[in-house]
Amino acid sequence: MKTQNQWQKQTILFFISQCITLFGSQIVQMAIVWYVTLQTESGAWVAAFSICSYLPQFFVSFIGGVWADRWNRKWLIIGADTLIALVTLGMLLLMPRITAQPVMLTALLGMSLLRSAGAGIQTPAVSAVIPQLVPQEELMRYNGINATMQSVVQFAAPAAAAVILTTASLRSALLVDILTAAAGVGLFCCVRLLHQPIRQENAPVRKEIAAGIRYACRNKAVGAPLAVYGLFLFWSVPAGYLAGLLVSRVFGDTYWYLTAVELVGFGGMMTGGMLMTLWGGFQNRRHMLSAGLALFGLMTALMGLCRSLIPYLVCMAVYGVALTAVQTTITTLLQKSTEPSVQGRVFGLMSALYASCYPLGMALFGPMADSLPLQAIMIVSGIALLLTAAFVFFRFPYVHSDGNGVQCNQQ
Repeated sequence: MKTQNQWQKQTILFFISQCITLFGSQIVQMAIVWYVTLQTESGAWVAAFSICSYLPQFFVSFIGGVWADRWNRKWLIIGADTLIALVTLGMLLLMPRITAQPVMLTALLGMSLLRSAGAGIQTPAVSAVIPQLVPQEELMRYNGINATMQSVVQFAAPAAAAVILTTASLRSALLVDILTAAAGVGLFCCVRLLHQPIRQENAPVRKEIAAGIRYACRNKAVGAPLAVYGLFLFWSVPAGYLAGLLVSRVFGDTYWYLTAVELVGFGGMMTGGMLMTLWGGFQNRRHMLSAGLALFGLMTALMGLCRSLIPYLVCMAVYGVALTAVQTTITTLLQKSTEPSVQGRVFGLMSALYASCYPLGMALFGPMADSLPLQAIMIVSGIALLLTAAFVFFRFPYVHSDGNGVQCNQQ
């Protein structure tokens, strides 16, 4: 049995390893989106890349969740990281041979598809590993620590991406991702995971996927957070993933304006992670979730009303705080409410929602942004988020633990 000091060290080591790989992934993702945004200035192209970055993850996450319940999660994560790094290496070697922009964009789309498939394997396993390392009573605090550490990385990644794109090239961004993946995998190899899930028998994958979906639908303590998470992701697209397009159209099309928005947003997320770590949120998680959603929706609507950069950046900072509060609360609810034997599949569903609701939002709002004012779209999405917050406050099941297990009461 691990002592308190041992599990804390192992958990922080795991968080650090994931932050290192996240740093490289964020640089590549931002570099590609910024490259496409400034090269094409097309909402449709930005939407296409966003869809290709998430759609494969949607399909693979169902299988990845089953694998996370069935096999060693540590080696699943290492294998997925290695696969993504190899795909990136292939693109790095191919780029000097590509001269036409349409071919380059197509190749980048292909790389995004394969990287997304790797994320579909990795993400459910990463989320399911945390309850293996951290006692239940410490989950909210350590999810806050993880959110803070990831936000620090995401805070630094935009500046790094801007420096790389300004002083070097897109190929250099790919190289950084390969090196960080190697470092992260090497560090994760030093983490020892105990309490691996025990599976007495393995049904066909499709039956296990169906069993996981039935479990989520029948258990309000699991299904309700997942449903709210999907709505949250969908309505966050205009202010989140189309922020770069808005900045380039309204405030100026430079890498440094794009960087300022990203830095402020991730700075807000870092502050939100620290707040959740030190405070832990309201004891009633329903109230915590509804407050986070209400603040998030309000900032989204106000960002659509801003006509100068400084007020927009202030709203973006508060937006980041609220985003972390919502994500941390939902993740903690799921970790506490889900039986260990099915956590991989539940987090596979969460990953599938992440990978499907964003592309659905991009498929709708991206082309819409080419024909309608993006600010108006953001205001409407902010109102929708406020309505979601009201639904959570009045209708969301209140989840609590009596010490013997998780219970769900409708209050």
